[in-house]
Amino acid sequence: MKRQIINDSGAAVTEALEGMELSFPDLVSYDTDRGLIRRATPARDKVGLVSGGGSGHEPLHAGFVGRGMLDVAVPGAVFASPTALQVHEGTLAADSGRGVVQIVKNYTGDVLNFTIAGELAGDHAVDTEMVLVDDDLATDTDGDADGPGRRGTAAVVAVEKIAGARAELGGSLTEVADAARRVARTSRTMSLALQAGTHPGEDRPAFDLAADEVELGVGIHGERGISRARYASADELSEMLVTPLVRDLGLGRGSAVLAIVNGLGGAYPLSCRSPPAPCTGSWARRASPSHALWWAPT
Repeated sequence: MKRQIINDSGAAVTEALEGMELSFPDLVSYDTDRGLIRRATPARDKVGLVSGGGSGHEPLHAGFVGRGMLDVAVPGAVFASPTALQVHEGTLAADSGRGVVQIVKNYTGDVLNFTIAGELAGDHAVDTEMVLVDDDLATDTDGDADGPGRRGTAAVVAVEKIAGARAELGGSLTEVADAARRVARTSRTMSLALQAGTHPGEDRPAFDLAADEVELGVGIHGERGISRARYASADELSEMLVTPLVRDLGLGRGSAVLAIVNGLGGAYPLSCRSPPAPCTGSWARRASPSHALWWAPT
């Protein structure tokens, strides 16, 4: 039986958000009536930023609320999209008179509910721009117009940070949205798992892996990946991730790269800090001597 430090799986999200407000009262405020995390001191006269999605990916998105990033985060239930009404309320809360950029990871429920919320915001004279983040290379449908397209994963961290900085500097709604789209358009992500996650309240992992296997292309909700490989060293595993990213982005000598290393909520900091060295070597050999490393802990 899987043991978890929770009281009730149905109340886990609410309790976590209450705890977040208690821990960082100078940074965030938990709006219990509307189910939102907001900046403790709302911004004035700037383009607002709102994002959200299923809980269980913390610190995404509630942990990225603050100056230079999001104005509002809209958390749904664990691995479930927030409702359209909840996103609508979050969009209105993020507005300070200059419009709102909605940053949305490419999952069907999120896209649908943010789209509806954007339309509803128009009825309140709030201008919106939606930015879709779809960086997961493992789910690239290779131009299939009928498919859902790539999932949104770690690139949303960079999108929120760069769009937030542009908004803080006084950018217009169009300028902030364009900056966010440029980041999303030029981002790709690959991931792996040594074991599957277990959802709160469940006693079985999402899938089983043999002791000598790793899952390549796993999703942020614990979805199965696209293939399996033999367990190997950090250098070899990093090579499996970096090689397709370099190829798909068409990186060449002199390309500038920002690399985000993220643990998907299941890796120790020690493990997360090991891949940057081999990743750097891969870029230097194949693509770019110009790079920055950003460790985004979860």
